[in-house]
Amino acid sequence: MSFINKLKSLKVANDSLVTLTYTEGVDVFHYNETELETAISETSVVSELANLISNSRLDVRNRWSGNMLEHLRNENYLEDYERGSYEFEEFLAQTITDNFYDIDFIECSTEKYDHKRGFTTLTAEVQVPAGNLIEQSPFIMGWTASVETENGTLTFDT
Repeated sequence: MSFINKLKSLKVANDSLVTLTYTEGVDVFHYNETELETAISETSVVSELANLISNSRLDVRNRWSGNMLEHLRNENYLEDYERGSYEFEEFLAQTITDNFYDIDFIECSTEKYDHKRGFTTLTAEVQVPAGNLIEQSPFIMGWTASVETENGTLTFDT
């Protein structure tokens, strides 16, 4: 059963927020302070997030800035995009990478094993209204979906 069908079967209100989380990590060397660059280049967190945000019909939000695409537009991160020059999703991924700390859409943590090796985890967490998610039925894999129900929070993989 697809995660959209699971969501439909829960009969949650259309304005209920579904939290989508994508986490991936990689072994890194942290002594040279390149753990973030390594994690960005060797995981698909940024591209997966850009894929969701680039779907303009999908109301992808975060807790702090509301609709993420609108936030990027209002903060002038999208001014340099020339329509048709290349994929919008690629542009978004590069924009998120180049402005990682300023945009602050992805959490980063590093567990240090010793003085030079560690493991860096990137986590993207977004919220989408259930009705919008069901209506648009985006093809997403590898995300975890969580939604509040009358019986508690239900979490399942997409």
